[in-house]
Amino acid sequence: MNELDSIFSDDWGEDHRSGIVAVVGRPNVGKSTLINSILGQKIAITAAKPQTTRQRQTGILTTAEAQILFTDTPGMHTPQTRLGNYMAAAVRAALKDVDAVVWIVDVSQAPNDEDRHIAELLSKLAPGSPIVLVLNKSDLIDSDHDRSAHLALFDSLYVQETSATGGHGIHELVQRLIPLLPFGPRYYPADQMSDANLRFIAAEIIREKIIHLTSEEIPHSVAVEINRFREKPDITVIEATIYVERESQKGIVIGKRGRLIKKIGIDAREELQRLLGARAHLETRVKVLKNWRSNEDFMRRVGYVLPRRKGG
Repeated sequence: MNELDSIFSDDWGEDHRSGIVAVVGRPNVGKSTLINSILGQKIAITAAKPQTTRQRQTGILTTAEAQILFTDTPGMHTPQTRLGNYMAAAVRAALKDVDAVVWIVDVSQAPNDEDRHIAELLSKLAPGSPIVLVLNKSDLIDSDHDRSAHLALFDSLYVQETSATGGHGIHELVQRLIPLLPFGPRYYPADQMSDANLRFIAAEIIREKIIHLTSEEIPHSVAVEINRFREKPDITVIEATIYVERESQKGIVIGKRGRLIKKIGIDAREELQRLLGARAHLETRVKVLKNWRSNEDFMRRVGYVLPRRKGG
């Protein structure tokens, strides 16, 4: 037994399993929602808009039988910016050395070229890794005929149905995954549900509120940087900068007479207080940084760490 194994040696037996499960799929298909449902607690932001998830985040599920590390990944898409390249690289990195893959599809829609492209990528990026196909939004299917037609493309893979919004099939999915994992210890305490720190979560919560309250290009053009995160005995003080790419976007985020930025702050503070279990003071400001999604230095500063270029 190595040093890491001995840390949690009292928490697992010889038949305990642990491993990494990458959750992949095209944009806006419900990956983050599924992970939140599995954990029974929100650890990843969600929105009905593509490319909400930008960074890898691990959700940790601990049961008596196993500890499963679910890696939430950005939606697979063709990148158009350096940020898009980062997101694509994050998916590829997440598929290295995984023990299993959960591929989530929107079964209410017929499989399309993006789905077929993902199937090809999985065969290249995760060869030999078992793939569990999760059919999300099955409650939206109009007829058994449509259901059968939508399943035809995936009939060679194992199919485990679930509903990320209602929780139906979650237990069955977890039980399907556990035997696919190797025998091993708990790598995290049983009560820990994410590997993300509070600064990261705070930035994501603020970004989520902006996504929900804005439209068109704004959600894709926003980045959030936490400038100060100080936990005091009676309150947590958080200062954040919201970055957009154009002056017109800044005006939209601030809103008429500052109403929208005030609403963003109120909604984010309320969720942060529930997360922290204590009072929070949140201050936000909005800045313009032209074309930040192609600014590699800035993206590194706010946590989008891209692979170094050869010779760089």
